[in-house]
Amino acid sequence: MFAKSRNWAAVINKQAALLRGAVFLGLLIVWAAPIPPFREPKPAPSPTVQIGPPQSVQTIDPRVCVHTRLTDEVESWKIQKTLQLVREMGASTIVEFFPWAYIENSQGTYDWNHVDRTLLHAENQGLQVIARLGLVPAWAQGDAERATLNYLPDESFDDFARFVGAFAARYQGRIDHLIIWNEPNLNFEWGERPPEPVAYTRLLGLAYNAAHEANPDVVILGGALASTLAAPGGLQGGWDELDYLQRMYEAGAGAYFDALAVHNYPFTQPPQAEPAPDILNFRRVELIRQIMEDNGDSAKPIYITETGWNDHPRYAYAVRPAQRIQYTLAMYDYSQRYPWLEVICLWQFRLPAPTNSYPDYFTLVSTNFDLKPIYEALQAYARGWQ
Repeated sequence: MFAKSRNWAAVINKQAALLRGAVFLGLLIVWAAPIPPFREPKPAPSPTVQIGPPQSVQTIDPRVCVHTRLTDEVESWKIQKTLQLVREMGASTIVEFFPWAYIENSQGTYDWNHVDRTLLHAENQGLQVIARLGLVPAWAQGDAERATLNYLPDESFDDFARFVGAFAARYQGRIDHLIIWNEPNLNFEWGERPPEPVAYTRLLGLAYNAAHEANPDVVILGGALASTLAAPGGLQGGWDELDYLQRMYEAGAGAYFDALAVHNYPFTQPPQAEPAPDILNFRRVELIRQIMEDNGDSAKPIYITETGWNDHPRYAYAVRPAQRIQYTLAMYDYSQRYPWLEVICLWQFRLPAPTNSYPDYFTLVSTNFDLKPIYEALQAYARGWQ
């Protein structure tokens, strides 16, 4: 019995040795094999962009407008897709930022490619375009030690005006609404300097004259003032827009804009909340309108070029998603009583890339083109669907 067990043990040991040898031989073959060269994976091809037949916007409220934020969108199919969704939502107008620094990066040399491409797709979708102009190229900033992207020294005001004139001439009959600068009553937007209503009025006047000389039919939108309760003078980072607008009028600004652009953020306030000089809400636009009428400008319309609620779960000035939908629709309904209000443009339709912070929660469509519930609610409103 013991002899038989020893025979079986010998057989098992022999098989184990053979198995170890086979494994070792296999490893030698693998180790000796040549390593194939590394090849970068091919990127997925972008969808082909084809311009289809001209479209038109179906809407029951032509005041519905969105700020599209295509400035840094580099892929044409994403520009096309964005504007297609704008049309399908029932918005007839977009506001788009066309930075001076991108177009005239070298003095006297213009690169209109981004404007041309965006406008091609906007027109194909039947959308009207309001152009926001600003952002200073390095060559126009002068004092490099103080330079920011919004810093424009007085000696470069004429350069900006020439750019506005060139823009108005090139896009005459296609983009006839131009916003001159952005929120000049904020220190950040005035080159990290205290805002200057007299200086902005001078810049507005130069741009107005250059644009109207190039295109007599152009509509210059002045102001684009930020909603803020900061005390006049800029020591708190800004200048109350009601006081700032009055000082613009005192400096003669009434002669240099055809319509007033207004930024109106209600934060957590419902749209029907009563206006007051010390409260930021939607009906604050009535106080702005009163200043216009007090200065003899009742014939000019107001364009709200930025507004909207935010529904970030942890942002201090946000509302719940359902409230955001309710307030937005109520805003369009309530504002029907304002015959002087031309458009209400929501900030912001879609971002090219996520910020991973509260700005993502102003959008109507995600970076990946997922439609948010507020998009669908606005679509039902603008298209007149039940």
